[in-house]
Amino acid sequence: MIPFALLLGALAARKGLTALEVAAMSGLVFAGSSQLVAVDIWRDPAPWALLALTTLTVNLRHVMMGASIARRMGDFGPAGRWLALFFLADEVWAMAERRAVERGRLAPAFYAGLAATLYVSWMAWTVAGTALGALIADPAAWGFDFAFTAIFIGLIAGFWRGAATGVVIAASAVAAVVVERMAGGVWHIVAGGGAGILAAALVAARTGVGR
Repeated sequence: MIPFALLLGALAARKGLTALEVAAMSGLVFAGSSQLVAVDIWRDPAPWALLALTTLTVNLRHVMMGASIARRMGDFGPAGRWLALFFLADEVWAMAERRAVERGRLAPAFYAGLAATLYVSWMAWTVAGTALGALIADPAAWGFDFAFTAIFIGLIAGFWRGAATGVVIAASAVAAVVVERMAGGVWHIVAGGGAGILAAALVAARTGVGR
């Protein structure tokens, strides 16, 4: 997450956001994908309606992640569930979901340690990016632009279960690419997630893998 956080902080600083404003964004939003999209379209005065609609669309995947991880929260109380869902990010979901599959349950203490570590790290390194970003004239030359992609490749690899996983990944990728080419914007994220869920359901119904 560190290269991604540094990149986001650097891009935000170039758009005129201060370290305090970046800290507030990271602390309140805590969703790297939507923050990156928001920074990309940021200008002064800020287009609030466009920002809200775009980030809402990007974060619709949290509905899917929330439905998935909620099944694992049998040991969480009602208040604990709501609090845990605030800290639900892609990396938190992936690591918590895998832990639950491996152990058969998700302990609140594990989730709290995971979420707190990533939350504090994300805030610290995005703020650091506002200062360090000025020292990196071309982030792409250092590979920082690939950090976002690398994170998700790593998360996907952690869930690999053979050919069945490949089918799900392929369905999601094809749907995302087609929608991005045809519609543009950020709807390809939702399309890819939806296609992946449908493919996973069909594979599970046919083979039992993923149940």
